[in-house]
Amino acid sequence: MTTERYRLSFTTGGLFMQEAPVVAERYLALRDWAQTRAEVRSDNLLQVRTSAAALRISKELVARLEHLDQAELEELTEASLRDRGYLLWAAACRRYGFIRDFAIEVLREHYLLRRYQLTFGDYDAFYNGKALWHAELDEIAPSTQHKLRQNLFRMLREGDLISDRLQVQHAMPSPRLAQLLARRGTAELLVLPATDSDIQRWLK
Repeated sequence: MTTERYRLSFTTGGLFMQEAPVVAERYLALRDWAQTRAEVRSDNLLQVRTSAAALRISKELVARLEHLDQAELEELTEASLRDRGYLLWAAACRRYGFIRDFAIEVLREHYLLRRYQLTFGDYDAFYNGKALWHAELDEIAPSTQHKLRQNLFRMLREGDLISDRLQVQHAMPSPRLAQLLARRGTAELLVLPATDSDIQRWLK
C-alpha cells in the first residue's frame, strides 16, 4: 500500500483571515478561479508591496479556497470572525493532509484527553512519527521544517483553536457553520477541538 505524499507548501501566511473574504468575493463575482487569481494580482486586491508577494499569496490562498464550495465561500464573506477562522482552518485541512492529520490526531486528541497544553514537542513527535511513513518529511530542509511548524501554530492561534499560551480552546462554531461543513459528512468537524456530543449538539 502506498501512502499519499503530503503537500508541504504552507510555509507562510497563516489563515489569511483578512485576505480570504476579499478573494472569495471576487471569485463569487467571476466564478472562475484562474481569472480571480489574475485579477487579485493585477488589481493588487491584497494590498501587498511586491508582485512576487502578490503572486505567492494569491496562489496559496486560491489553492485553499478552491476546496470550499459556493455556499461555504458565501458564508466566508458574511461569517463572524470566529466562524471565518474555523472555515479557513477547514479549508487548510482539506488542502493539506498533514494539517488535517495533526488536527485530528493531536489537537482534537489533546482536547478529548483534557491535555489542554499544546507544545512544540507535541508537534515534533507527530512530525517524526509521520516521517516513518512519509519520506517527503525527511527530504525538506530543517529551515523549512521550522517554517511549517511556525506557520501551523500561527494558523491555530488565528483560528482561535489555541490561545497565545498554546492552550487548546474548545471550538464553538455557529450551528449554521457546523451544518454547512457537515454536508460532506460529520468527519469534516473532527478537525475542531470538540467532543462527539458537542458535534451532535451543533447539528441538531
